[in-house]
Amino acid sequence: MKIAQIGYVVALAGFFGLFILSMLWYTVLAPPTQFPVALVLLVTVTPLLLPMRGLLNSKPKSCAWAAYISLLYFIHGCIETYSNPSERYYAALEVIFSLMLFFGAIAYVRWVKK
Repeated sequence: MKIAQIGYVVALAGFFGLFILSMLWYTVLAPPTQFPVALVLLVTVTPLLLPMRGLLNSKPKSCAWAAYISLLYFIHGCIETYSNPSERYYAALEVIFSLMLFFGAIAYVRWVKK
């Protein structure tokens, strides 16, 4: 298996991990009490939907944009890990999935051109 293919598989695993975690976190595991669930899902899941089509079609430009978007989830996960002890494990998973998406997408974009 080539490095580009491994990077692509890791990026997809991180992408779908972030997607599923975001959906579960804010609907089943720890629903928000101050904001409507639909609004929270709109804000958290919509950025993942933007590069989804290109990412699934393995387009390098979309993979690069997905890597940029994953940094927002990395920042959010780091902040939630520090500030919210009751949801620390969900935030740590968000950090792990965002790093998987970032490094997988970067590896794919880097090695697909060679």
